[in-house]
Amino acid sequence: MIPTMKPLKAELLLLIVTMFWGSSYIFMKMGLGTLGEFNLIALRFVLAFILAAILFHKRLRSINIRTLRYGALLGFLLLGVFTCITFGLQTTTTSNAGFLVALTVIFVPMLDVLVFRKKVAAAQVFGAILAIAGIGLLTLNSALHIQPGDFLCILSALFYAVQILVTSKAVKSCDSLNIGILQLGFVSGYALVLSAIFETPHLPSTMPGWIAILALGILCSACGFILQPVAQKFTTPTRTGLIFSLEPVFAAFFGYWFAGEQLSMQGYAGAALVMLGIVASELLGKMSSASHFPRYLKKHRADI
Repeated sequence: MIPTMKPLKAELLLLIVTMFWGSSYIFMKMGLGTLGEFNLIALRFVLAFILAAILFHKRLRSINIRTLRYGALLGFLLLGVFTCITFGLQTTTTSNAGFLVALTVIFVPMLDVLVFRKKVAAAQVFGAILAIAGIGLLTLNSALHIQPGDFLCILSALFYAVQILVTSKAVKSCDSLNIGILQLGFVSGYALVLSAIFETPHLPSTMPGWIAILALGILCSACGFILQPVAQKFTTPTRTGLIFSLEPVFAAFFGYWFAGEQLSMQGYAGAALVMLGIVASELLGKMSSASHFPRYLKKHRADI
């Protein structure tokens, strides 16, 4: 039984969760100093899976074949999300990564229109146009070339959008908490196999490596996954969406504070357009019943 909490307390918890997610980019960069990309993903998610499984072990007893299948599929999609982010961080900044991955908010309604032929609200079209303009300013250099890392982060947002849409279908017939826990386990299993094939799996050998894995596994994944659905019960979807839109801002802050990363004036303009696009799609889109995406995004932010 979850105790009742005041909306202000719930929103503060959601702000903490958002801060955890925003910090994940700098921790991934730290971990990549001593660990391979797949090794990092495997260690992060195996720790998150173990903690979540211990806390909800009684719930996991009700798992069936359908839930296992969805967990495996969603785990594969999340592997795509984090593989793109992790490799992308090799050639882009944490600030760029945070803003580009946040484009998930724009991609989900776009895929809903293209794949499922659903109507899209005018606010989401407006938000998408702003965000696309922001992408151009953030990623294109004077020669109109995009860095490989920026492209991978955009691809990550696309993977995440597909993952959210599949999740929205899965929770109609399966337990959402069990699916969330299982996908963490499948991500770690897939990443461990890939690490064994392409890398040499090992535990961190330095203090920064251990800090990165513990922060990613405990704070960014396990705590984020547990606190977010609990706190969200006691505030409105609109407030939740606005709080979550701060994730790239936190990513930029941590990148500046701990890695000395700074955006150019063009980059700041691009980041502002991306944020405006996200807020327009998220906030104004609530006023229309044409899209059901924001609800699914809030309920299933289990990973990052």
